[in-house]
Amino acid sequence: MTGNGRAGAPYRLPTRRVSLAQRNGVFRGHQSMVENLFAAAYRCLVEPDPDRKVGLAGALASAWCAGGLAVERGVALPDVAEAGRPERPLLVDARGLFKRGTGTPEGRAALVHAVAHIEFNAINLACDAVYRFRDLPEAFFGDWIRVAGEEARHFGLLRDRLRELGHDYGDFPAHRGLWDMAQRTAGDVLARMALVPRVLEARGLDVTPGIMERLRRAGDDRTADILVVILREEIGHVAAGTRWFRTICRERGLEPEAEYFRLLDQFLRGELRCPLHLEARREAGFSEAELMRLQAMCDDG
Repeated sequence: MTGNGRAGAPYRLPTRRVSLAQRNGVFRGHQSMVENLFAAAYRCLVEPDPDRKVGLAGALASAWCAGGLAVERGVALPDVAEAGRPERPLLVDARGLFKRGTGTPEGRAALVHAVAHIEFNAINLACDAVYRFRDLPEAFFGDWIRVAGEEARHFGLLRDRLRELGHDYGDFPAHRGLWDMAQRTAGDVLARMALVPRVLEARGLDVTPGIMERLRRAGDDRTADILVVILREEIGHVAAGTRWFRTICRERGLEPEAEYFRLLDQFLRGELRCPLHLEARREAGFSEAELMRLQAMCDDG
């Protein structure tokens, strides 16, 4: 993400002050070990308590920027099949979800809960990208550590709003679509970048402007203002996925547009949820050729 949220140039984290001793795993002048990056990401990923997960994601981002994490790729860590989550919310099929209209207080609360659940899972997805794909460059880790910290902040904003509405995270049923896709793409970072940021998270770019408009018509400017902040940063998250998808395609000698649509066919049978918010997707780095093909899929559907 660039300063304006566009994908044209790589996002630059604050300069990391990393000594040779830190690179080797020991703070200069001390015998205590610097924490391993992948162990820190793992700990956040498997933490079930929402408050502690948010704290761990923020600490991960701060430690990375301060040069306090050692990139030791060979560290032995347990495999992760399921990310940490609390006992509630109850996970159900999409047909079992509470009606999320903006016309009633309960419907608005259910809507905020649904978005909070997405953000909670997005913390896990960002940490999993760091934990799982350890052969990527450090810039890749930096992007997804930043994303984890921002997703944690989004979850905190939404949970606070949910409490203002008389509810809390876990009060409504939720689905597990994001983590299901994480499991399906666990073996290939290229598929992960194509299907999670550039499909599932990009869907949030499509629907959020309309949700904000409906909230404002219902007089809920407070929630709409939170979504303005989230949308701006989510464009940057999708842009990071776009950037790494194209980078990895180049390294593998693949044409990005053709590979993207091949993966859509492989994982989603070419199905696409519409309509699209074309301008938000442009800001997130989708090419005009991609948008034309995606829009044609919508028109044909």
